[in-house]
Amino acid sequence: MPRLDVCFRPKTLWFATVCVFAIGCGKPSATTMAPPQSKTATPPPSQAPSSTLPSAIPSKPEVNSTTSPVSGASSKEAAENQTPPPSSTSKSEANGGAKIPLIPREVLFGNPKRAQARLSHDGKWISFQAPVNGVLNIWVAPADDLSKAQAVTEEKVRPIPTHSWAYDNKHILYIQDKNGDENFHLYATNVETRETKDLTPIKGVRAKIQEVSEKFPNEMLVGLNDRDERYHDIWRINIQSGEKQLAQQNPGVAGFLTDDDFVIRMAMNYTPAGGTVLQVPEKAGDTSKWKNFLEFGPEDAMTSGPAGFDKTGQILYLEDSRNRNTAGLFAMDLKTGESKLLAEDPRADISGVLAHPTEKNIQAVSFTYARTEWKILDPAVAPDIEFLKKFQDGDFLVTSRTLDDSQWTVAYILDNGPVKFYRYVRTPERKMVFLFNNRDDLGEYPLVKMHDRIIKSRDGLDLVSYLSLPPGTDPDGDGIPNHPVPMVLDVHGGPWARDDWGFNSTHQWLANRGYAVLNVNYRGSTGFGKNFINASNGQWSLKMHDDLLDAVKWAVDQKIADKDKVAIMGGSYGGYATLVGLTFTPDLFACGVDIVGPSSLVTLLKNVPPYWMPFMPVMKIRVGDVNSEPGRAELLKRSPLSLVDKIKRPLLIGQGANDPRVKRAEADQIVKAMTEKKIPVTYVLYPDEGHGFHRPENNTSFNAVTEAFLSKQLGGRFQPIGDDFKGATITVPTGADQVPGLEEALAKQPKPEPPKSETK
Repeated sequence: MPRLDVCFRPKTLWFATVCVFAIGCGKPSATTMAPPQSKTATPPPSQAPSSTLPSAIPSKPEVNSTTSPVSGASSKEAAENQTPPPSSTSKSEANGGAKIPLIPREVLFGNPKRAQARLSHDGKWISFQAPVNGVLNIWVAPADDLSKAQAVTEEKVRPIPTHSWAYDNKHILYIQDKNGDENFHLYATNVETRETKDLTPIKGVRAKIQEVSEKFPNEMLVGLNDRDERYHDIWRINIQSGEKQLAQQNPGVAGFLTDDDFVIRMAMNYTPAGGTVLQVPEKAGDTSKWKNFLEFGPEDAMTSGPAGFDKTGQILYLEDSRNRNTAGLFAMDLKTGESKLLAEDPRADISGVLAHPTEKNIQAVSFTYARTEWKILDPAVAPDIEFLKKFQDGDFLVTSRTLDDSQWTVAYILDNGPVKFYRYVRTPERKMVFLFNNRDDLGEYPLVKMHDRIIKSRDGLDLVSYLSLPPGTDPDGDGIPNHPVPMVLDVHGGPWARDDWGFNSTHQWLANRGYAVLNVNYRGSTGFGKNFINASNGQWSLKMHDDLLDAVKWAVDQKIADKDKVAIMGGSYGGYATLVGLTFTPDLFACGVDIVGPSSLVTLLKNVPPYWMPFMPVMKIRVGDVNSEPGRAELLKRSPLSLVDKIKRPLLIGQGANDPRVKRAEADQIVKAMTEKKIPVTYVLYPDEGHGFHRPENNTSFNAVTEAFLSKQLGGRFQPIGDDFKGATITVPTGADQVPGLEEALAKQPKPEPPKSETK
C-alpha cells in the first residue's frame, strides 16, 4: 500500500535529494526488505531518491517498505455509484460514511498526472514523470514553458522509479530492473535525440551510481558486481558512449566513499562485531592496501557514518551518535582530526540537509520527529527557508537546484491534498512559479487529516505514530471519533525505516472506506536515536511486537478503535509483523494482510541476496544468528511458520515471484502449512513482480482484493473489483472463494500459468 515518504541521499547529503515517487512526492512502496539505510548509502532502488540514483556506497540490507507506485483501471462512475453491501451499510452510516462518496482506487493509486519535478543543472530544462500509454516515463520541457513538454523515454512495461539529470544537461539518468529482480541497469536518455542507452548491459548485474560531478559532466562512477556478485567494483563510465574503465577493484569491502574529483577516498566495511569501519589508503594515491581510520561500534553503526566532503575535500561531514543518543552532524578536519558539531536535536537524528550545489557547504539541516523542522547554518539561505515556510501550508522539500543556485524546484507535502510542485526563482527577486499538482482529481473528494500522536510503550518508550479517521466521525477534529470504529494497523517495513506525516494514499483509502488507520514507529524504526534502534536488537516478534500491541491498546482505550474489529497489515517487515500478529496473538486481530513478509527467520537469513553478505554481521546482532544451532532454534521460535496451527483469523497474502529479498518460498511455505492443516488462506501471486508490486496494474489489482477482503472481515465499504484486474498478471493459487467478487473477477482474466512453487 503506497505511503508518503521522504528520503535524503545520505552519501552526498549536500544534494538534498528527496524521494518523490510516482504517487507525486511519496513513500516508496511498503515492501522493501533490505539492509537498513546506511548513512553512507543510497536507499535501495524501491526507495531511491528521485533526483539521484542508487549509490555504490553500501546500503545496509533492509527489510523495509510497501507496494510501489500504483495505477488503477477502475472507473470513477462505478465507484461513485457503488452502494455498500448490506452487511456494512449500517456500520457505514454509523461512521458518517453513508453520505461520503467513495474515492475511486484509480484516484488514489493510479498514475499521477505528473510528478518528480527536476531542473537541469543549467536551469534551461525541467523534467518530470508522467504516463505514456499507462506507464510512467520521463518528460522534458523548457523550464519556463511546461506546455511544450515531450516524453523522452519509452518504457512500456514497468514505471521508471526515479530519475536525475547528468551534468552535461543533455542526458536523463534512470534505473530499471526486470520483473522485480532488482538487478537494476543504469540508462541514459539523450533528451535531444531521445536515444536511450543501457550503460550497464550485463545480465544479472546490479548497478549503483557511485558519484556524479560537475567537473566531469560526461562521465560518472558506477558500482557493478559483475566480477563478484557480493561486491561492487567501481567503473568510470562515459555517459554518451557507454565506454567504461575500471577505477577500483573491490578487495572485499561493503563500499567506497569518493569525491568530486572521482578520487577513491575511503572504503567502508562492517566489522565481525556488527559495527562499521572507515578505511583510508595506506599510501596516498595507492588504493591497493587500506588501513583503519575511524570505527563505529555496533551500537552506533545504524546512526553514524560519512556524509561526504566539502569543496576542498579536506572536510569530511559525518553523522555521528558516539557519546550521545541522536545523530548530530559533524564536520571533521582531515588534517587535524578535529570534529565540530554543526547541528543536533535531542529527539531525532538528522533527516536531511541543504547544501550549496558547487561550494558544498551545508546550509541547513532538517530533523524529523513527528514533523520536519529546519535548522539554518548558513545565513545566506535564511531568507529562502523563511520564504518557503510561509508561502504554503505543509512541509516543503527542495527537489533540485541549478548549479548557479538561481532556481530550485520545491514540492509541498500536505496531509489532505495533492503534492504541489513549484519552480522557485531566487534572483533577481524571489518568486514562485506553480508547475503542477501530482493529482488534480483529489480535490473532488473529501480527504481527511493525519494526526501525529506519541504513544507510550509498556516499558516507557515514546512511539511516534500517525492516525487518520473516517470522514464524518470526528467533527471537532480532536483525533477521537464520536464512537469506536474498525481500525487497520498499517505496519511499515524495514524494520530500519520509519513512517512520516503527510499525504498517505493508504490512509485516505481506508479512512474513506470507514476505518481508522494507525501507523506506529515501533522500536527499531530509524530517525529517533540509537537507543530506540538498539532496543530492537533480537526483539523480532518480542518487544517490537509488544509496541504494536501497546498501540492497539491505546487506540481501544482512547475509544478510537473497536477492539473486535482491528486488522493488521503491512509489507516486508510489516508483512512479518502481520504473520506474527495472527500466530503469536491469534485472538487480537480480526484479520491480516501480509505483503511479501517472511514466514521463517531461518529461511529468510539463509537466502539473502549475495550483495547482502557484507552486512550479515549486523543481521546477526539485530535479528539473530542463523549459523549456530542455538541461534537457529531461537529464530525458529520467533518465526510465524512455527506457529501456523495457532492461526484463527482470515489471512490474505500477496507475493512477487521474483522477490530477491523475501523469496517466494516464504509465502509458499506458510500457505502450504496452512493448507495442510485446513486453515483458510487467500494467496495472491504475481509472476512478474519482486519485493512489492511496481506495475500499476498489479498494484491496483491487489488493492482491489485487499479492499474486498477487509470489507468482509471488518464491515467497511468497498468498491467492487470491477475492471481492476485489467492488464494485471494476478494469480490466486488458493483461497479465491474467501474474498467477495474475486472468483468472478478471475474468471474474466486470461489464465496465466502460475509460477512453479518454490517451497523448500
